[in-house]
Amino acid sequence: MMKFNFYSTNSILVERGGSSQLAKIIGERGGSSVLIVTDPGVIAAGLLDAVTPQFKSLNIRLEIFSDVQADPPVPVIEKAIETAQKYKSDYIVGFGGGSSMDVAKLVALLALGKEKLEDIYGIDQVSGPRLPLILVPTTAGTGSEVTKSSVVTVSESEKKGVLSPVLLPDIALLDAELTLGLPPHVTAATGVDAMVHAIEAFTTKHLKNPVSDCLAKEALRLLSSNLHEAVFSGDNIVARENMLLGACLAGMAFTNAPVAGVHALAYPIGARFHVPHGLSNSLVLAPVMRFNLEIAHSMYSELGEIVVPNASGSAIERASQLVDYLADLPGVLGLPQRLSEVGIAESNLNQLADDAMLQTRLLMNSPREITRQNAFEIYSEVL
Repeated sequence: MMKFNFYSTNSILVERGGSSQLAKIIGERGGSSVLIVTDPGVIAAGLLDAVTPQFKSLNIRLEIFSDVQADPPVPVIEKAIETAQKYKSDYIVGFGGGSSMDVAKLVALLALGKEKLEDIYGIDQVSGPRLPLILVPTTAGTGSEVTKSSVVTVSESEKKGVLSPVLLPDIALLDAELTLGLPPHVTAATGVDAMVHAIEAFTTKHLKNPVSDCLAKEALRLLSSNLHEAVFSGDNIVARENMLLGACLAGMAFTNAPVAGVHALAYPIGARFHVPHGLSNSLVLAPVMRFNLEIAHSMYSELGEIVVPNASGSAIERASQLVDYLADLPGVLGLPQRLSEVGIAESNLNQLADDAMLQTRLLMNSPREITRQNAFEIYSEVL
């Protein structure tokens, strides 16, 4: 018997240049004091330059918190919450990559002072309410603008997630013009990250559902057919827009059909060695999929029809050709292909394997069980 519950952002606005209407949108919804949560890179790139003047013209108070860092730690989140409380913000905007959007979600929830961060880690520990929230992605990767999760770095070795439909924003605003200036290596890493979301949503062991399956396959089609163009011809607005939409669809898929082993093994790489999340996923994607082949080859072969349409042979042969393609993809895109290229030595692998085993929320979704020894061997394969 089919039974599932599918959650999504209330409104998704796709419009080139649409971010310039942000103040107008908020004013029409009654906002009077806005906090934009972002990072120094967004400020330096001038992505807010066309956005902020309209707040003054509409007499909407605007403050900007720009101290977000990758894999945001608890102190950064607390500082952002304090900023929202100080200025009595009644509208929160997350403007940037996944980290900025994840912080904005928690600010919208916790600035009201009714809940504490340490009490809401895990699944459905949030009571709500939250402040009105708009998320504006500037990379085509995380899909955080349509997910009900926020990831927090709680220690040198561990990340924790807050998962609740309350974190879904009121509006996700997709403006492809914001992604035109992304460097090729960022475009590549975030694009592979989005592909991982689609692949793991389609093959997850728990909560797999037909809506997520459809979204994951369309996301993978958009991403795989536009990634090279976006990386090597970054001013192609059509490719950029397709990547942004693909990442969004992948986010919708995996927030309802959760990610698994790739993310479980990627998180320790990011937490301990400060490797960007998309690159961490890219490094372990192929070896984790190769490990899963025995169980997941029929699902992988179905995805292979999208990514490697000329694949042939049996289901497991077609699945293997998909894995081979994805193993070569980072090199083609100019990304590091080995852990050693990002500062990880053989002596670190035991610690990484230990850390990966802490990601029980993710490991449980793997189509094939991953033990500590398996994790060590997967890391060793890509060292």
